[in-house]
Amino acid sequence: MTNQSDEKPIVILMADDDDDDYLLTQKALKKSKLLNELCRVHDGEELLDYLKGRGEFAESTKCGRPGVILLDLNMPKMDGREALKEIKSDPDLRDIPVVVFTTSKAEEDIYKSYQLGVNSFITKPVTFDNLIEVMQALGKYWFEIVELPKGGHES
Repeated sequence: MTNQSDEKPIVILMADDDDDDYLLTQKALKKSKLLNELCRVHDGEELLDYLKGRGEFAESTKCGRPGVILLDLNMPKMDGREALKEIKSDPDLRDIPVVVFTTSKAEEDIYKSYQLGVNSFITKPVTFDNLIEVMQALGKYWFEIVELPKGGHES
């Protein structure tokens, strides 16, 4: 799917340390017929480096600025909660929609994520068929219905 005003597909950046979850999400996106590019970072530190163009991402980010971030809460180094707090407190990053995509169903995680400014909270489905349904719904909502900000912060 593409944003109506752009020809280039919107990049989905997935922050998740679980290889299986990433591969299943990638397959579900393909089965859902979503043409979006899925890029991945493995933890919160890598996510912030990617978004701020630091470290290994200083030269370039192969995918560019994401239209949506899929954020796992439980990751090594810096978890999703800490990363979310930094993203939403940064004026250059806070306009990027963040969808928590995690195995957690804890009420405290849901509450805290919304307090930190998450746009949506989704518990990862248990079956692949349900994951495909979630990806289709996500795609329809974020890439057909919602108007996303054009890339970059405007001063």
